[in-house]
Amino acid sequence: MASDFWLIAGLGNPGTKYEGTRHNMGFMVADVLAERWSVSLADHKGLAKIGKGVMNLDGKMAKFFLAKPLTFMNNSGAAISSISSYYQIEPDHIVIIHDDMDLDFGRIKVKAGGSAGGHNGIKSIDRSLGTQQYARVRMGVGHAQRGAHAHDNTVNWVLGGFGGTQKSELPNFLADGADAAESVIFRGLAATQEHFNGR
Repeated sequence: MASDFWLIAGLGNPGTKYEGTRHNMGFMVADVLAERWSVSLADHKGLAKIGKGVMNLDGKMAKFFLAKPLTFMNNSGAAISSISSYYQIEPDHIVIIHDDMDLDFGRIKVKAGGSAGGHNGIKSIDRSLGTQQYARVRMGVGHAQRGAHAHDNTVNWVLGGFGGTQKSELPNFLADGADAAESVIFRGLAATQEHFNGR
């Protein structure tokens, strides 16, 4: 019997050294949702921090688990598949929030399925769930200068923090990401895409 719970998971790398880095956008949005809906996170089998909450929007209610995998990005699927099988949550009730270098900072795209776009967390989840039919909230972080040291640049870029104007715009951007995740649950994918993808 499939659960009527949703699973919202924000991707990132655990540990203070990664806090506030571009690759931890998912964690940061999860933190916003945790605060917004008073969810406290506790350990799930050493694989993730997870908490349970209830959202109320426009008189509708949705029960959800909020998770932050502790497996490091490249192994995110282990955490997601463990939670989804443990609580019997189907892929169509899973929302993954992650950073995306193909989108400029401040842009959000919501989608289900399609390419992992080189994102190791998404590749890992695709493999572990055996499907791509879960929703993704892609948080734009822009990309490093392409050049001779493209790989090193990319690694340093996603593991770098935000500066200047981006830093001041970050709280609003994270709140938008949280809104997008809620919208997938309450309004469905198509309406959410219409609202966020064109901005």
